[in-house]
Amino acid sequence: MKSSYWLAAACLAASASGFAHAGFKPIEIKDQELAELRGRYVMPGRIISFGIVMSSTWRNASGDLIGAATSMQIQASTVKPEFYVSTIKESGNGGAPSLGTGTVIGGAGLNSTQGVTQSVRAAGDGNTANNNVAINVREASQAPALVPSQGQALVAGQTITGSNGAGSVAVSANGGGVQMAIQASGNQGTALQQVAQGGLLQNTRLLGSANVVNNLTQLNVVLNNNGRSAGALDCNLTQLGALRNIGY
Repeated sequence: MKSSYWLAAACLAASASGFAHAGFKPIEIKDQELAELRGRYVMPGRIISFGIVMSSTWRNASGDLIGAATSMQIQASTVKPEFYVSTIKESGNGGAPSLGTGTVIGGAGLNSTQGVTQSVRAAGDGNTANNNVAINVREASQAPALVPSQGQALVAGQTITGSNGAGSVAVSANGGGVQMAIQASGNQGTALQQVAQGGLLQNTRLLGSANVVNNLTQLNVVLNNNGRSAGALDCNLTQLGALRNIGY
């Protein structure tokens, strides 16, 4: 009886040992699987420069163009973030486009969404509209030099405007964010782009025909590529070496 008991116990122990080795055997994760992972992060202090560039343009059927561009760059030497309206874009011969007769209904909830919201609603023909977001991340040993602004500083509560035959554009700083709004002439439509409270909105309404609208927000991030110190690397290697004692 005792012999059979100890035999059964030995078989169970061997089986458990086999399952333990099989369950904890390290396997390599494929690049395709890593590419689908979420929750990546950057260690504090790794970002040495961050910038935003926004631009919006509207060209109507007569060839007139209205738009604006604004930019902001932050780094360790920056006292506080400031937006600059670098250009108010105006060109064309002032020819009036045909009156837009389209109607777009609804969409009031677009201004209260969270995260990134992009919308193009068209009630005309032959229009082209693009809402684009670009994120450029690169590494460098030091932050890029601050480029002296050639535009006008945009302070809280201020609105900078421009107008021509294509319509009017207004760039404003309100509610802790920046907004660009274009009102096209001849009831051709509207374009709105804003960055505020951690969200990005790009919204275009086309009521006429043959318009070309472009909204672009570009985020530029520079990461410090200086390697870690020898002491920090040695600490990490020591921790990894301890795994060898349990078979890794």
